[in-house]
Amino acid sequence: MHGKPLYDGDMYRFDEPQPSYWEATRGQVDLLAAPLTADDCCEVAIIGGGYTGLSAAYHLAKDHNIESRVLEAGHIGWGASGRNGGFCGLGGTSLDTSQQIKKYGQENVRHYYQSQVDAVELVRSIIEQENIDAQIVGDTEVEIAHSKKTFEELKHHAELQFRLLGLDADVLSEEQVREEYFDATEQFGAARVRPTFGLHPMRYILSLARAAEILGVRLHSHSEVISWEKDGSDHVLSTRGGRLRCKNVVMATNGFMPEDINPDFYARPLPLISAIIVTRPLSDSELSAHCWKTMTPAITSRKLLDYFRLLPDKRFLLGGRGSSSGSDVTADKNYERIIARLQKLWPAWQEVQIDYRWHGLICLTRRLTPSIGRLSEDPSVFFGFGYHGNGVNTSTWTGKQIADWLGTSSRSDTSAPASLPVMVRDLSPRFPLPALRRYYLQARIGLFRIADFLS
Repeated sequence: MHGKPLYDGDMYRFDEPQPSYWEATRGQVDLLAAPLTADDCCEVAIIGGGYTGLSAAYHLAKDHNIESRVLEAGHIGWGASGRNGGFCGLGGTSLDTSQQIKKYGQENVRHYYQSQVDAVELVRSIIEQENIDAQIVGDTEVEIAHSKKTFEELKHHAELQFRLLGLDADVLSEEQVREEYFDATEQFGAARVRPTFGLHPMRYILSLARAAEILGVRLHSHSEVISWEKDGSDHVLSTRGGRLRCKNVVMATNGFMPEDINPDFYARPLPLISAIIVTRPLSDSELSAHCWKTMTPAITSRKLLDYFRLLPDKRFLLGGRGSSSGSDVTADKNYERIIARLQKLWPAWQEVQIDYRWHGLICLTRRLTPSIGRLSEDPSVFFGFGYHGNGVNTSTWTGKQIADWLGTSSRSDTSAPASLPVMVRDLSPRFPLPALRRYYLQARIGLFRIADFLS
């Protein structure tokens, strides 16, 4: 990565794929993607080949017949879009519902969550229209109460979601969770919300990339943007292999954002490491030991939440907070913590082998909501980032919003389209003393540990 990254250099090995289950089971999708090796030009250059960038490129071509190029630092699927837990559900913000309503008003919050529902259905429609083998499973997300106290909080939250926001949310007793889903040592009932489903994130992103290529989009893998200059009204993006001149730029890099290439984006994101383990396939007797009956995606109600799901081949995926620095040494220690968590929640699986372990970056913002828009001082620059661990649907939807915005407006009209909720518009404020952002995270994590202990 150009400049000094926030985490250890082990997090930014663009030439190395993560040793993930998704990489190992990626399927056969042949892409033309190749590094940029000469100077060239295009109408729209997209920095980042994840869900946001590929969705923007796909919809620019499909819906607006606009040419674009995608510049990706690693291979397609290298970043968070190819290493997440495969949850396609509602979220995208770290503000609780009451805080959201207090800050933005009920109608604006309701608009935001309707856009989240639309985003889930957008992903589903792309998968269906492009005939993608994304291994869709489940139809809801279950949030498990880790104590009796938090079950009461979940009931209140589900009631707000249903009554004020119009979401399909309800509550399950401890017995209902055991009978319909599974059991665990920290299971005191649950709340659930629809629509949500699980998918294979790598197969989804590779097939989305292929669909974009078929529409004429040129993808440049292993083409890290190391500088960004203006030449009159044009932008010039330089990689180690060549330069790309364009009229418009889409910044679509989320947690791996190269903040130093454009000062407008410096100190806007707060990357956070998340880590995942995947077991060997579980036997029917091992699954029945914990009443397992579902492939529905699930999370816990802890502030330092666990997220988990049973995969189609009966492997079990568990994810949670990553290491503090991102180095290989601290990552290995953190994987052991996640394994211990697995054994505590599901003690019948004490001896189950772990076959895969990997980590990546999710992205927070200072205001704790996504940041989507175009620069007021340079309307030819669009951006979308800050999905707070809920990127599959939010980033796909964001890419489409940017494509529609770019395809239907002029540079003189910088006003946000009505489809863009107030909660996500424009750049989030910068973090003060940005070099200390990792320490902000550690302080927040410490407070969450205390809250989880007290609950």
